[in-house]
Amino acid sequence: MNFEEQMKQRTEEVEAVIRKSLPEETGFQKTVLEAMNYSVLAGGKRLRPMLMEETWRMFGGEGEEIGLFMAAIEMIHTSSLIHDDLPAMDGDEYRRGRKTTWVQYGEDMAILAGDGLMIFAFEVAAGAFARTAHPERVGEAVRILAAKTGIYGMIGGQTVDVELTGRPMSGEQLDFVYRLKTGALLEASMMIGAVLAGADAEQVKAVERIACDLGVAFQIQDDILDLTSTQEELGKPVGSDEKNSKNTYVSLYGMEAAKAEVERLSRRALEGLRSFAGRSAFLEELFVYLIHRRK
Repeated sequence: MNFEEQMKQRTEEVEAVIRKSLPEETGFQKTVLEAMNYSVLAGGKRLRPMLMEETWRMFGGEGEEIGLFMAAIEMIHTSSLIHDDLPAMDGDEYRRGRKTTWVQYGEDMAILAGDGLMIFAFEVAAGAFARTAHPERVGEAVRILAAKTGIYGMIGGQTVDVELTGRPMSGEQLDFVYRLKTGALLEASMMIGAVLAGADAEQVKAVERIACDLGVAFQIQDDILDLTSTQEELGKPVGSDEKNSKNTYVSLYGMEAAKAEVERLSRRALEGLRSFAGRSAFLEELFVYLIHRRK
């Protein structure tokens, strides 16, 4: 199979894994469960669970627990998108080609759906303790998931992004936002894959550095696409960074410098990935695709 065919197959496999962990839409709280599932099933690249599984495979992982963490990371990512789209944040009305959760269900239910997904993700991940021969690995994976999601990870980056919207931002602050807001969950994905497969501490640290480079390059490419793509191609409004007075790598350094930084970071990430003995050709191609994507 060529890369496009492999990507389609892997995406379908990841989708099936995620669906198995979603809550049943029953009970008096049915509306929030519907909103949660509507958000998760809106499509997308399934990048984070795919990176997790491919890293796990690269280190020779075995067992059932990986599927629960794949579902959990996608739930956390989706919860962040729900909150990002709210009027108090970016105010976007479309994502992945359809109405955002707050437009479909109202702001109140969107807030609850985002909160619900983030909490439910840890309930799902904790289920891995009953399915593993290595509970210490599961414990470390849960710790990484929490650390990279919280105040020293994604939420910390989002905080600085929100506070400095419409205000001058230094290069150091922008790098902080990109490393935490976008990079942290990518780091979590690959680190958890490595940990669950039994990688040692030095290998996990190397994976974290690689994923950080990937995350920053991914976000800069997102900045570029916000100015060069179309809503049809991207599946969400373009020009929203400028509309929301967002600081971006392009606005701070210019388009050419942004493209050059994507190349530099992606080259370094690929070099790091190729240093592992169990290197994965598909994972390398996935890196290239994600960094140079058009949507």
